[in-house]
Amino acid sequence: MTFLDESAWRGKVYQGGWTRGAGGDVAVIEPATGEEIGRIGCAGPSDVAASAARAAAAQPAWAATPHTVRSAILRKAADLWLEHAAEIENWVVRESGKIPPAAQFETHNSTGEIYEAATLPSRPYGELLPSEQPRLSYAERRPVGVVGVIAPFNFPQILSVRSVAPALALGNAVILKPDLRTSICGGVVIARIFEEAGLPEGLLHVLPGGVDVGEAVVTEPLVRVISFTGSTAAGRKVGELAGKHLKRVHLELGGNSALVILDDADLDLAASAGAWGSFLHQGQICMTTGRHLVQEAAYDEYVAKLAEKAVHLPVGNPATEQVALGPIIDERQRDRVHELVTASVDAGARLAAGGTYEGLFYKPTVLADMSPEMPAYAQEVFGPVAPVVRFATVDDAAKLAAETDYGLSLGILTRDVMRGLDLANRIPSGIVHINEQTVDDEANIPFGGVGASGTGARFGGGANADAFTDTRWVTIRGDIAPYPF
Repeated sequence: MTFLDESAWRGKVYQGGWTRGAGGDVAVIEPATGEEIGRIGCAGPSDVAASAARAAAAQPAWAATPHTVRSAILRKAADLWLEHAAEIENWVVRESGKIPPAAQFETHNSTGEIYEAATLPSRPYGELLPSEQPRLSYAERRPVGVVGVIAPFNFPQILSVRSVAPALALGNAVILKPDLRTSICGGVVIARIFEEAGLPEGLLHVLPGGVDVGEAVVTEPLVRVISFTGSTAAGRKVGELAGKHLKRVHLELGGNSALVILDDADLDLAASAGAWGSFLHQGQICMTTGRHLVQEAAYDEYVAKLAEKAVHLPVGNPATEQVALGPIIDERQRDRVHELVTASVDAGARLAAGGTYEGLFYKPTVLADMSPEMPAYAQEVFGPVAPVVRFATVDDAAKLAAETDYGLSLGILTRDVMRGLDLANRIPSGIVHINEQTVDDEANIPFGGVGASGTGARFGGGANADAFTDTRWVTIRGDIAPYPF
């Protein structure tokens, strides 16, 4: 029997054990072939209420568990993830359409998130505060109770576990709602890992489902904090709903990240970085390079080199072929990508490469002679599309890069790193890379964006304590304080 043997979880959700969900079950479809490769249980709103009650009952004992025990369970979970990496990565390739190296990166990063989370229980959980009064005054961090995590399809392991692991490590219980399209690698894997690692029953619940399940998680009174990763449009709805219920909500949303290529950059290296930034995982990454801003002296050569890269990148089934790009997640997303490309060409953009598809396999696409109002430049495409715009001066670059609602990641390529840093300081962004493309992440860094890319919330390292704990002020006196009343 394999670690992810389907007989244990087929058609089921996880509520401290595998059980039938109120929503029945749904097929898991391999985007590369259109074939059914499994069936996942589907939850309903009633499952959320039941899970929340059980999670809230189990959480106090977990919070009181010695920090060494919590850390050991987290480390065991990461060890198990590595032990079963090949099997997990096979599911990632088939269910999400990643090429194997991208699946391996996801496994690597996910285990890093858990190992990093395992350090949280032993970190200082408060600080002493000066007081005017003759007393001990301090602030302490306490677990919030039950955390709701809503995760997307594109990096289902990382974008689930980066909230699940630290929330558990800090003494909380968790309800996870993965995207139905990737509920095996983004849900079943996590449930099985923590099940085998010895996490006490009732602390983790994995409830795949639709919009009704997501709404139930956000509105459930026992769920104190919401961690949502997804589109900006969906994030606005989650934020509005959470606000009505006075919930703290962490929103990690979309992006339209700029890669600025200054005229002194090495264009061979720049084109390689730009291709990686726009085409990795078919461009289905929040940090994807969505706008290539190139200084006019380098523009034509950069476009030619980037287009040459795109033309020679093979596209196909990552489970059976050695390819650079796999399929788009589904037809709806593919059609949206193609609409943005064709609308931009109709508006005057030049198709330097790509712009066609077969099934869900979309060719890596380079759009030249773009202007800021064209759809593929102005909007987040979430597909393998590289819009390229020229600029004259560094001031023009700063203005172009900053003229967006988003503010997630920024890359600047130049031989003069101080010139690059000066430019970066003029562009609002949660992440900045000098001489690197826009897609990067590590478990210990404070990850998050500004503007339409999120609420400024951060995940990773010490930032997790802000996300998943409450701060309480405590004072202690030797005797009861005297008062004149």
